[in-house]
Amino acid sequence: MKQIFLLFFAVALGLTATGQDFAVITFDSITIDYGTVVKGEDGIRQFRFTNTGTSELEITQVRSSCGCTIPKKPDAPIPPGASDVIEVKYDTNRVGPIRKTITVASNASVPMVALKIKGEVIEEAPEE
Repeated sequence: MKQIFLLFFAVALGLTATGQDFAVITFDSITIDYGTVVKGEDGIRQFRFTNTGTSELEITQVRSSCGCTIPKKPDAPIPPGASDVIEVKYDTNRVGPIRKTITVASNASVPMVALKIKGEVIEEAPEE
C-alpha cells in the first residue's frame, strides 16, 4: 500500500511539473561587500539579477533585517531573459561593522532569497 501511494505521488508530481513555465531569479552575487567606508559616505549599492526562467518574474516584497538598511525593489514585472536591480541603501552614519540580510520574496521557482551586505563603517579615513 505504501509503495502504491509513493508511486501515485511521484506520477502526480511529475504531471504537475511538466509543461509549466517558471520564473527563476539569478543574482550576479548574493553578497555585497562594502569594504571599509568612511562615516557619511554613499551607502547605495545594487544587487543585479536576471530572470533566467520562462515566465515573468514579479518581486513581491523586499525586507531588511533592520531599519538602517533600506531596500528598493523593481515596480514592474521582469520578462524572461531581462535583468534589473534591487537597490540597497545602508545608513553609513552608523559606525561599526555591517552585517545585514535583505530578504527577497517573488513568484520565482525558489520564492525566498536571502541577500547579504557586509563591511565596516569607520569614523575617519586613515591618514596616508
